[in-house]
Amino acid sequence: MRNLLAGIVALNMVLCPASASDTMRLAVTTSFHNSGLSDVLLPAIAEELAVKVHLLVVGTGQALRLGRNGDVDAVLVHARDAEERFVEAGYGVRRCEIMYNDFVILGPRSDPAKVASTDSAVGAFRAVAEAQERFVSRGDESGTHLRELAIWSQADLDPQDFGSWYSEVGASMGASLNTASGLDAYILADRASWLTFGNKGDLAMLYSGDSSLHNQYAYLRVNPALHPHVKAEPARRLENWLSGPGGKRLIDGYRLNDQPLFTPNASCTG
Repeated sequence: MRNLLAGIVALNMVLCPASASDTMRLAVTTSFHNSGLSDVLLPAIAEELAVKVHLLVVGTGQALRLGRNGDVDAVLVHARDAEERFVEAGYGVRRCEIMYNDFVILGPRSDPAKVASTDSAVGAFRAVAEAQERFVSRGDESGTHLRELAIWSQADLDPQDFGSWYSEVGASMGASLNTASGLDAYILADRASWLTFGNKGDLAMLYSGDSSLHNQYAYLRVNPALHPHVKAEPARRLENWLSGPGGKRLIDGYRLNDQPLFTPNASCTG
């Protein structure tokens, strides 16, 4: 549906310098955009590839819908199961892992649910549910929301059964963090968004390091066999650059307060 773009509330377009000769549209997650990495990558892409990239900043679910409809030329998201279904259904050419960071569990420094003393992400979520302490969910089909739901499922808990202590806000990572900060609530966030978040209030990082909190980002080109109008060649060049030494160098060198936000681990399948 070509008019889908007009209905996107969370649309944010970032343009590279006008000297670029090719243009393409890339749907990216709010967590990636909030990290500030796009401000480093896009000028380099314009200079080295002569490609002007227009970013559409949405949740992972919305990004993949834009790809399915041919409203973008590629997507950069972080929800592996959904990505693999996207490729298997023929909407994407292949899946290229580009970089990763991790999810972290945040909450009030006083930690009334004793999350910091748990030994797993599942245990941390169970502790919040048993204490019925406030928990903020993005509730927007983003990669973060899907990972949160997966952890509740692993804990044999269903958010549909929760009471008023559980709040689905249907918002971006930044807006959700603002809500959690205002409510002194627990929340799952990606590390990059947490590090760049400026309104931490009494929130603190209480749990991290579980393998289930691994947060992989992947790049998927939209299949031109389904949507002949997509900019297949610029999208292919961008894939090669992101998975090559140019992208790796900038991703690996990106720091905030001397902390790396992402680790490059390029690998393409499909």
